[in-house]
Amino acid sequence: MLNRLREKGAIKGFKRTPQRLSIMEHLDGNTSHPSADDIYRVVAKKNAAMSFATVYNTLNTLVRTGAVRELTIDPDRKRYDPDTSAHHHLICLGCKKVVDIPGDIPLEVPREVAGEYTILGNHIEFYGLCAPCKKLKRKK
Repeated sequence: MLNRLREKGAIKGFKRTPQRLSIMEHLDGNTSHPSADDIYRVVAKKNAAMSFATVYNTLNTLVRTGAVRELTIDPDRKRYDPDTSAHHHLICLGCKKVVDIPGDIPLEVPREVAGEYTILGNHIEFYGLCAPCKKLKRKK
């Protein structure tokens, strides 16, 4: 992600403070799809001057510029994905772990709907139980 931001040049009005760089470094290559709370807990340990507002505002800027995708796949909290390539997600209904499903899954939008819209993309969410949650459910 840091390289993508460098390629795009500086984000207008986005100062590269140690706090913001720490957030971006935490997200760079991160596949855990963390929430703002998750990010704050990690980066605040490394940077005492970190505030939750800084995390939240930085994430909003990164989403607005397209450097990070905001995911609303968890009803309890927004999550963030630094992988902005076309891919989908599989969510465990037990532990809420999110994993990437790479590639494109072709879909056909019904003609009566497709004629009224310009399709810009898609995102598919799969739901299930990961192996540990499935094992735990069997024990109950």
